[in-house]
Amino acid sequence: MEPIRVTFWNVPHWAELGQYGLGFLAVLIFAYGTWRHVRIWRRGKPETLSGSWTDRVKNFLLFAIGQKKVLRDPYPGVMHLAIFWGMAFLLLGTILATVDWDVTHLFFDYQFLKGPVYLIYELVLDLFTVVLLIGVGMAIYRRYVTKPDRLAATVTPTFPLDSLYLLGILGLIALTGLAAEGFRIAAQNPPGAAWSPVGYGLSKIFQVFPHDTQLALHFGFWSLHGLLAFGFIASIPFSKAFHLFSSPINILLRDAGPKGSVMPVNELGASAMTDFSWRQLLQIDSCTWCGRCQDVCPAHACGFPLSPRDVLMKLNQQLVGMTKSTNGAKGNNGDSLHGTIFSRDELWSCTTCMACEETCPVLLEQPRLLVELRRHLLNTGGMDTEVQDVLMNLQRYGNSFGQSAKARAKWTKDLGFPVKDARKEPVEYLWFVGDYASFDPRVQEITKKTAQVLHALGIDFGILYDKEKNAGNDARRIGEEGLFEMLRDGNLKELESAQFHTLLTTDPHTYHVLKNEYGFPRKTNGESFSPAVLHYTELFERLMVEGRIPVRQALNLAVTYHDPCYLGRYNGIYESPRRVLNGLGARVVEMPLNRADSFCCGAGGGRIWMKDLPGVTERPAVRRIREALHLPDVSVFVTACPKDYAMFGDALKTVGAEERLRVADVSELLHEAMAIQAEETKPS
Repeated sequence: MEPIRVTFWNVPHWAELGQYGLGFLAVLIFAYGTWRHVRIWRRGKPETLSGSWTDRVKNFLLFAIGQKKVLRDPYPGVMHLAIFWGMAFLLLGTILATVDWDVTHLFFDYQFLKGPVYLIYELVLDLFTVVLLIGVGMAIYRRYVTKPDRLAATVTPTFPLDSLYLLGILGLIALTGLAAEGFRIAAQNPPGAAWSPVGYGLSKIFQVFPHDTQLALHFGFWSLHGLLAFGFIASIPFSKAFHLFSSPINILLRDAGPKGSVMPVNELGASAMTDFSWRQLLQIDSCTWCGRCQDVCPAHACGFPLSPRDVLMKLNQQLVGMTKSTNGAKGNNGDSLHGTIFSRDELWSCTTCMACEETCPVLLEQPRLLVELRRHLLNTGGMDTEVQDVLMNLQRYGNSFGQSAKARAKWTKDLGFPVKDARKEPVEYLWFVGDYASFDPRVQEITKKTAQVLHALGIDFGILYDKEKNAGNDARRIGEEGLFEMLRDGNLKELESAQFHTLLTTDPHTYHVLKNEYGFPRKTNGESFSPAVLHYTELFERLMVEGRIPVRQALNLAVTYHDPCYLGRYNGIYESPRRVLNGLGARVVEMPLNRADSFCCGAGGGRIWMKDLPGVTERPAVRRIREALHLPDVSVFVTACPKDYAMFGDALKTVGAEERLRVADVSELLHEAMAIQAEETKPS
């Protein structure tokens, strides 16, 4: 006898009809609940997506279907994959069974689940049911036995028993399905039964029951399996399980523009849920509360009052409150998001390092949400005196140090050669120096050595002198959008009047905002203005490949390199600095947290201008230096960012390890390897 699937074997006609009725009701409830979520998303402010649908579909396949980021953490990665693919194959199996029975019987009078196809179908479903049970078991063990810190939320979940419910019902759906299969095989003894290995094994156990009992128990477990499945479908929009639906949508609708962009939804910031964009509300609704963002957050690790996971959970509470209120503007009880829900210290703790966004398996943009909340604080005066002073300096002087614009290029005075004024003569590279490289005494020596290296290599470069202003990256991430636009427009005016080919900078913060947020290409006098933007390590790597960097004294050092957040996570530049260091004869020893997992120095998002908050156990830069000190033989801690150089220099003194380790910039090591002498920097 040819093996064939009989969908409603041992099922009375009334139960068959009841299944269709319950299935239709479950879908209606699911649709209604989903509509409630979509209605809330639509109450957000407009937001236009950039990038192509091709990129979005690639992201969907990679991160929603392939679950790429989930696997970065082995145990929960395997656990989530087991649950995801177990559910996916069971759903696919149900769809195939429906098509096989309903569609083919109603329209084609042909059944395809028979013979070898049916046997493979049974084998796959049996195996993936077990995969689902393994995943559920791993999740129960992790959540209720090992209890990792990142799952111990300090915020009460919107649905307190959600995780227990979700794991319980999925486990019961799988178990009742296997039990029904086992009793069917025991009572029916169909051909090819061994192709359902789990069901076949259970059928051997169930042989102890009389035939009538086997039939009764099969129908009982079949009915319970169906009720659980329909109940689960209906409950999805009203539980944590909704992320199974919202997260893939969020991934598909992820903005395909530059990573880390914080283009404002509302220049007044967010004080209520409806101040966020529709896509931000979708993101809040897509969070799985997995806690990965908290694990990698440098602020949280160092005792700052911030957990990106808790920020999303608090916002999710307000989102749920919007479904209960008449206007929903401010969430539960009409509360403002500031004060009782988010404290000032919590919002100012973020360094905008983007570690949370980088690790998020469903591609949420936590820093952008925090910047929206900060923007409201700023507009209502909710900032410290230090921040007010810096913002005043930026507005009045164009730099964060409160120095006269004429002092910006003082570092060029004793170089021994003139630096071209890009306002007056054409240059190949316009060096946008930045505030810290121009004004901070600790960094000025590195700036001079960078200029000397460029000069010795015959690079045609110039600067804007007193016309350069702060690029505005940190002002924007503090939430001062108007000030950012003023700084940007002033710089663009000077850049558009200068004659150059490529923008060069040593500051990753400046690099990011020039490359991704200044709005190139622009139209100037009817012509397109779109300069290339390079970080100096990219230029040095290019010159090294071309054989234009003479290494006269190989370094022969073991060094470790710190990936700046705005160079690495924001812009994906990880290898250029390492290749330069290798080319100089250095041996790069990686810290445990490197490349995309690099630990922030703590300067970003304006934190470099702020005092430490109460409860901070250790500054991020100090923690990073301690990480480097555990590396054997390493004597140099290498940076590629002026702010990093200043932060880690101070951290090294705090730790008291100046004799054990030295902080050096890539340019400084290049200067040493090239053995540049004073006479090489004099005018020819």
